[in-house]
Amino acid sequence: MTATVADTIQTRKLEGHGTLIAYLPLGFPDWETSVEASIAALDAGADVLELGVPYSDPVMDGPVIAKATQTALEAGFKLHQVFTAVKQITEATGKPVLVMTYWNPVVQYGVQKFAEDLKEAGGQGLITPDLIPDEATEWLQVSENAGLERVFLAAPSSSDERLANSALLSRGFVYAVSTMGITGTRDDVDSAAQKLVARVYEQGATATCVGLGISTAEHVADVVSFADGAIVGSAFVRALSDGGVDAVRTLATGLSTGTRRSE
Repeated sequence: MTATVADTIQTRKLEGHGTLIAYLPLGFPDWETSVEASIAALDAGADVLELGVPYSDPVMDGPVIAKATQTALEAGFKLHQVFTAVKQITEATGKPVLVMTYWNPVVQYGVQKFAEDLKEAGGQGLITPDLIPDEATEWLQVSENAGLERVFLAAPSSSDERLANSALLSRGFVYAVSTMGITGTRDDVDSAAQKLVARVYEQGATATCVGLGISTAEHVADVVSFADGAIVGSAFVRALSDGGVDAVRTLATGLSTGTRRSE
């Protein structure tokens, strides 16, 4: 049985490491290659996969990811393909997969059915960037009943009350957005990330991972010095676009060297 994300984070912590979470969008550059790349990222050193669901209005995605998801949609991506992919990836790697999706596709599919099919496929839960805890009543109940993890976002602009709510209701970890605005790699991880993570912990979070802007082993090392894990997205998508599955494997191997915490 695949470990939960929460258990994976705890295990890595006991081993003296932060957790490396790799994001890849399903269906880019095609369905088969995206699954192969996801497996490669996990086999090469990523601890958790964040599998992205292509969506027609990706308001929080940077240009690299938005272009990739558009390619997937144009190639005929269908939502039901998510569950087949999750099953293949988890069976091949034994590592946890979280699905990152905007909320509308889940509603259109049926929240209960989505949860049941994700659980059946071996998925661990959802990251929902545009769903805030205050508006997540149905998902809170359904995910609790299904035993699925749910990851809410925290941003520097979030009030302490909002952070406390995210900390209380997230399962797995709280996703700390290190930079304001849309995703994408940056030369330096935003200094606001450390302050945000500290605030999230102050509001009761048991685990926090940082995403947006992380692209090197040095970034990973910096992030895991103050957070539980680092989430890498655009760098993986760019690697896949430029160099295929082999480039994804190489990037994951390199990034994983940054997860060991200094004594």
